[in-house]
Amino acid sequence: MVFWRKKKNEGAQEQEHHDDRLLHHKDDPDLEPPTEYDSEMDEATKARLNKSEDKIIEELDETPTPDHTQDGDLKEAEELNDFAEEGGWFSRLTKGLSKSSNKLGQSIGDVFTKRKLDDAALEELEDLLIVADMGPKTAAKLVTDFSQNRFDKEIDSKEIQRALAEQVSEILKPVAKPLDIEANDAKPFVILVCGVNGAGKTTTIGKLAHEYHVKQHKKVMIAAGDTFRAAAVEQLDVWAKRAHVPLYKKDIGADSAAVAYEALEQAKAENVDLLMIDTAGRLQNKKNLMEELAKMLRVIKKQDESAPHAVVLVLDSTTGQNAHSQVQNFKDVVDLTGLVVTKLDGSAKGGVVVSLAEEFGLPIHAVGVGEKIEDLSPFKADDFAQALMGAK
Repeated sequence: MVFWRKKKNEGAQEQEHHDDRLLHHKDDPDLEPPTEYDSEMDEATKARLNKSEDKIIEELDETPTPDHTQDGDLKEAEELNDFAEEGGWFSRLTKGLSKSSNKLGQSIGDVFTKRKLDDAALEELEDLLIVADMGPKTAAKLVTDFSQNRFDKEIDSKEIQRALAEQVSEILKPVAKPLDIEANDAKPFVILVCGVNGAGKTTTIGKLAHEYHVKQHKKVMIAAGDTFRAAAVEQLDVWAKRAHVPLYKKDIGADSAAVAYEALEQAKAENVDLLMIDTAGRLQNKKNLMEELAKMLRVIKKQDESAPHAVVLVLDSTTGQNAHSQVQNFKDVVDLTGLVVTKLDGSAKGGVVVSLAEEFGLPIHAVGVGEKIEDLSPFKADDFAQALMGAK
C-alpha cells in the first residue's frame, strides 16, 4: 500500500515537471516571490496624501456646491405639497368654503330651477345673499347689477352662480393685495398683529413666519407681545419652532410695550428682515386694553418713527357680521393697513369677506381654511369668488 502511494506521487511530480518545462523556457529568469515593504516618504508627501476632505475643499479655487441643499429640499417639498392629494390651494380653498358654497348653491337651486327672474325671484335672491352674511348693502348691490341684463329671463341655478361669482370677483379685486414686506426699505419690516381672543392670531403669525422664512428665505423674528396669558406665549413658542424662527418673550405680566421695544432693538441688531409682534387678544369693547395697544404703538415709534409698517387685523369668519364692528373699533385706535380672515372652513359665513371689502375697502392679505401650516394663502379675488359661489 505504501509502495503504491509512493509510485503514484512520483508520477504526479513528473507530470508537473513536464508541464512546467512547457510553460517556462530554460533560459527564462527565475521568478522571485513578491516582497512586502514600507516605502520611505518625507513628511510633506505624507501630509499631501493624508489631507482631509475639508482641507482639500479649502484649497480649491471654487467651492463645489451640492446638487441638493436643505433650503432647496424644503422648497421642493413645499411645491410638491401644492399638488398632493389635497389638489393644490384652490382645491383646499373650495373644500374649506364648501359649507358656505353648498348652502348658498343649494338655496339658489331650490328657488331658481327653471324660473324666470321676476321681482319676487330677485327679492328671494337678495334674502339668500343676506343670509350668506354678505350684508344688506352688498346683497342689494349684487342683485341690482345682476338683474340689469337678465330680468324676466328663464335661467338655471348654475348660470346664476357663475354670474354672481363674476360680480363678487369685481368687488374683491381692489382689496386683493398680498402683504409685501419689501414695499419700502424698512429693515426690519415691523408688523403689529391684532385681533380678539380666539380669532386665530397665534396660528396666523406662525403660518406667516413659515411663508416668509421657509418659502421666501427671509430672516424672521416673532415677539410675544401678549403678556397677559401664559397660554398665548406657549402657543406662539410652538408655532415659532414649527417655522424655525426665534421668539422674543418675557415673563407673564411684563409690560407688552416693553416687549415690543426690546424685540425691535434686538431685531435691528441681528439684521432681521421681518419682525411680527403679537398683541393681547383684547375685546374691542374694553377701553383700557385698546389704550394698551395705542401705548405699544407709541413706544415702537420711539425706536423707528416709520414703524409699525403694517397693522394687520385677524378676523374669525365664524363671527359673521360681528366682524364689521371689530374692524371699526380697531380702526378707531390704530391705523389698520390690512386684514387676514381665518377659519373659513368652519362656518357657512364666508360671504362676510365680500361685505368687508365693500364697506371698508381694506386690503385682504390672506385667508385661512384650516389648521395646517400651509392652510393660509395670499387672497385671490377670482379663486375666492368662484369657490364661495360654487361656480367651478
